[in-house]
Amino acid sequence: QVLLVESGGGLVQAGGSLRLSCAASGGTFSSSFSSSSMGWFRQAPGKEREFVAAVTTTGDITHYADSVKGRFTISRDNAKNSVYLQMNNLKPEDTAVYYCAAKVGGALVFTRSYYDYWGQGTQVTVSS
Repeated sequence: QVLLVESGGGLVQAGGSLRLSCAASGGTFSSSFSSSSMGWFRQAPGKEREFVAAVTTTGDITHYADSVKGRFTISRDNAKNSVYLQMNNLKPEDTAVYYCAAKVGGALVFTRSYYDYWGQGTQVTVSS
């Protein structure tokens, strides 16, 4: 069973920073993590889950939603089966549950329906 576990969420004031982590484990996925692209999505209350950032298998190519570009950085450590989201200059509108997701096969995609596995989410709250 594939397990993606997010951590690092919390309450922060506007302008502050948080670093989210997502650790992957379970079954054959552990050995295929390095061949999977990874993404972060978020869902605010009453809104649909939206794309935030994605990274290729080796971490050399990344893509961001316009709303977070220049403030968030996605990275990965394949030796630790982990992906990270560094969030700087946080704004109240960044408040949401943040989910990491895995796309087996490595294609860099930005639509949630293409992702194969999801974590349970971690809450990020930014106060004004």
